Amino acid sequence: MTVIETFPVGMLGCNCTIVGDRAGGDAIVIDGGDEVPEVARRLEAHGLRARYLVHTHAHIDHIGALGPLRERVGGEGLLHAADLPLYATLAEQALWLGLVRAPQIVALDGGLSDGDMLRAGTLTLRCIHTPGHTPGSTSFALDGDAGTVLFTGDTLFRGSVGRWDLGGTSLADIVRSIRTKLLVHDDASVVVPGHGPATTIGEERRANPYLA
Repeated sequence: MTVIETFPVGMLGCNCTIVGDRAGGDAIVIDGGDEVPEVARRLEAHGLRARYLVHTHAHIDHIGALGPLRERVGGEGLLHAADLPLYATLAEQALWLGLVRAPQIVALDGGLSDGDMLRAGTLTLRCIHTPGHTPGSTSFALDGDAGTVLFTGDTLFRGSVGRWDLGGTSLADIVRSIRTKLLVHDDASVVVPGHGPATTIGEERRANPYLA
């Protein structure tokens, strides 16, 4: 049985998702950026162990808890190499949010590249490089019998797109990534963004003003 559980963590309500194979017990945690005890509790409730801790990009709300989360639940921490310079600015990002203490920057266990396949039991998460919000922004696709679920980080939101003025590139790059990497999926594909409610590719194709 496949587990897909999304829940907000941290002061900015980053959507963290646990994708797991209950039969085999392996899981992938997407954007475990905060609230380590809650992420660990939910993994344990499903009887899952983390194999990978993957991050759509290197903004503090999506990756700030990597160090303590890895210590608590295990797994390999992965990030696209193009976002490593942004990851190195966690202290500056903490100041933007008024945080007294910045999260610790820790060594990654590996990178993410376009087309990579991350396997957890019978599940395979496909990596899609979608630069724009940040240079290394990466979306993830879970293909199954019931269709595709896309985890788009802060690249594509319901009715909107991510900012490009916080260590990103340009609006044109975001739109290009969405059009060439995400809208190629069928309309029924579910989109789980980095913040806010889920949507579908069809809904965004029809109604997202940035894609008109």
